[in-house]
Amino acid sequence: MRDNDGRKLDHKTLEQVRIRVVRQVERGARPEYLASVLGFARSTVFGWMARYREGGLDVLKARTIPGRPQKLSGPQLRQIYTLIVGNDPRQLSFEFALWTREMVRELIRREFNVKLSVVSVGRLLRKLGLSPQRPLWRAYQQNLVAVERWKSEVYPAIRTEAAAVGATIYFGDEAGVRTDFHAGTTWAPVGQTPVVRTTGTRDSINLISALSAQGALRFSTYAGKFESATFINFCKRLMHDTSGSVFLIVDGHPVHRSKAVKDFVASTNGQLCLFQFPAYSPELNPTSGYGRTSKPTASVAPVSTRPKGTSEVKPLLPCVDCRNSPV
Repeated sequence: MRDNDGRKLDHKTLEQVRIRVVRQVERGARPEYLASVLGFARSTVFGWMARYREGGLDVLKARTIPGRPQKLSGPQLRQIYTLIVGNDPRQLSFEFALWTREMVRELIRREFNVKLSVVSVGRLLRKLGLSPQRPLWRAYQQNLVAVERWKSEVYPAIRTEAAAVGATIYFGDEAGVRTDFHAGTTWAPVGQTPVVRTTGTRDSINLISALSAQGALRFSTYAGKFESATFINFCKRLMHDTSGSVFLIVDGHPVHRSKAVKDFVASTNGQLCLFQFPAYSPELNPTSGYGRTSKPTASVAPVSTRPKGTSEVKPLLPCVDCRNSPV
């Protein structure tokens, strides 16, 4: 192929070449000479002249080259989007609750009798403005009316009362931390999975914590089963570390609703007030998020040099260890 081969030019450039060649020929230039200089065959230049005489300059302009025709029409794409966004896969007779490319592929085959590869389905989903995401899990037992009422009425009333009496609002929760729980991620070269050396034993520690609305964290560890005495002891230490009354908001765990806890709260004469989140609504409790994010932190810290059962839990916020507070 010659260095001046005109076929190497892009379509927009070829359009301008055709138009200029035709104009030069009309001004007296020889088609053979122009073809030789520009790197085209004589027949190509004469073909341009013939097309120009029949249809003018418009027929020499570049036209969009149609690609492979789409297998799915616009209405079909809209229907796919509606089915994916508006439905749980289980509502469409799938066994899994999360959409995958394979499931969408099967959906398209079932609805439109069109077969696509998994890669094509991925491109199609991105074209529709969809992306793979980690979903937020919500219990189907959750009372949405109660949740909205909590947000709009109950918690604002708690906040107003706390401000009136000078109380500190805390959100409380309990969590278990294991040394064999691995959920963190890190950056590494592609294809080279990093290795983190940690203990092979399965140690665990229980954590009870309270997070204030201002971000102050109080926590304590305990062994064994979570009981009323454990919770009451934590509340005593929490009150000792807090100036003024304590408004503690917790979930509906049986310990939080036990007679022993109710009697203790009554004995504080307003120093401690307990409030309860709506049932099945952990997303309302910011301390639940702390419990989840602390697990990876604890799991990657080496524990081989520590006595068994004393795995270090590194708080993510400035905090006070309530174990060291006098009762």
